[in-house]
Amino acid sequence: MTNEHAPAIEETPAAPAQYVIRAATAEDATGIAEAHVSSWQTAYRGLLPQALLDGLSVERRTVQWQRDIHSGNFDVHVATDPAGHVGGFIATGRSRDDDTAETVGELIAIYLRPQLWSLGLGGRLHAAGIAGLATRFEQATLWVLDGNARSRAFYERQGWQPDGTVKRNTIGDAEVVEVRYRRRFDGHAQNA
Repeated sequence: MTNEHAPAIEETPAAPAQYVIRAATAEDATGIAEAHVSSWQTAYRGLLPQALLDGLSVERRTVQWQRDIHSGNFDVHVATDPAGHVGGFIATGRSRDDDTAETVGELIAIYLRPQLWSLGLGGRLHAAGIAGLATRFEQATLWVLDGNARSRAFYERQGWQPDGTVKRNTIGDAEVVEVRYRRRFDGHAQNA
């Protein structure tokens, strides 16, 4: 497979209700990588350099996701269609930020293949990730590119709010601004 574009799972995707949300296994790594790359190539067009997006590698991402799933450092869930193809994923875990307590988790990544956007599947994946985070943490954070209006609107619909923390980061050769969002979990707001 070339690293230019991830393949589509099918021209007409299964209905979101037909997708099963389950814990990921190492065998899902290639499907996760394909969803990750295709989502980046579409969502970040105009926000990141096109050369960086064109150079994304499903093969490198597969190795990364195999390593991350095997490590157990992240909880990774996938949405699979009736044929077992990965349509999207969510990765969560303890916050990686230096300024957070051990009671803070993080939504590390959530990506869907672009043909599955706006069908409700992202909300289902998000709910699975949040359910896991809420059993272990009082609150959680996530980082999003400042200019990514679509993702920011999705997170705000899911109850996330910017917490005022902003950082500059480098992705490839691009300098980007990321905004941190935070969400408290029911029953923990008074403790956070």
